Amino acid sequence: MRENRIRSLWKAGGAVVNGWLSIPSGFAAETMAHQGWDSLTIDMQHGLIDYAAAVAMLTAISTTATVPMVRVPWNEPGILMRMLDAGAYAVICPMVNTRDDAERLMAATRYPPLGSRSMGPVRALLYGGADYPRGANDTVVVFAMVETRQALDNLDEILRVPGLDAVYIGPADLSLALGCSPSFDDVDPPVAEAIDFVLARAKARGIVAGIHNGTAEGALKRIGKGFQFVTIGSDARFMAAGAQQVVAKMRQGLAAGSQAQGG
Repeated sequence: MRENRIRSLWKAGGAVVNGWLSIPSGFAAETMAHQGWDSLTIDMQHGLIDYAAAVAMLTAISTTATVPMVRVPWNEPGILMRMLDAGAYAVICPMVNTRDDAERLMAATRYPPLGSRSMGPVRALLYGGADYPRGANDTVVVFAMVETRQALDNLDEILRVPGLDAVYIGPADLSLALGCSPSFDDVDPPVAEAIDFVLARAKARGIVAGIHNGTAEGALKRIGKGFQFVTIGSDARFMAAGAQQVVAKMRQGLAAGSQAQGG
């Protein structure tokens, strides 16, 4: 079965540098994948991406060594199984607030006897290999998102669920849940304390902690604290930022030219 480089990087003690995809385009996904990300996550929760677009994007990412991931819309067995069957090598599940939530997540993403995932890896066989059914339980990576006060209260019980590989912090939602302004890097003190708490508890249980970031500088600081999975920006944000820089330079240049002519 094809190696999951996420697991390999973690085993070596490294951190995974993850990109984020919110534009429903195979070409955009392929372009991002060729930039050297360790993994790319297709966002089906808050992005504009439906199942058909996601399959095309998984296929496009597969032209590179970048690991294809999906954030599913919800903790629902049908979409979890369907995205794994389509070739996602890791899934991020939002709003995992209790042990029961985490157990349902693991059941949907593991074949029996470890779970209740149904057999039918249509595209996963092409991506992972003919022995995918035998190796999937040990290869596919599963993240539970911790982004609410309830999840913080139940964190130790969530982390005790067998087979859970990692937790993923959404700082913006966690900020809102704690009564703070949503942010990625410069979070308010209560959110910073909560993030440190999640990281410490995860590390104590031997579970990887991941987090969303707004900048590379912020992600590097998180890695320095012990996070082994960091997301920076998104395809849409990068496109907007690049366009803004070009347009701003053009406006400045045109304004300077007009002033020179007028003078």
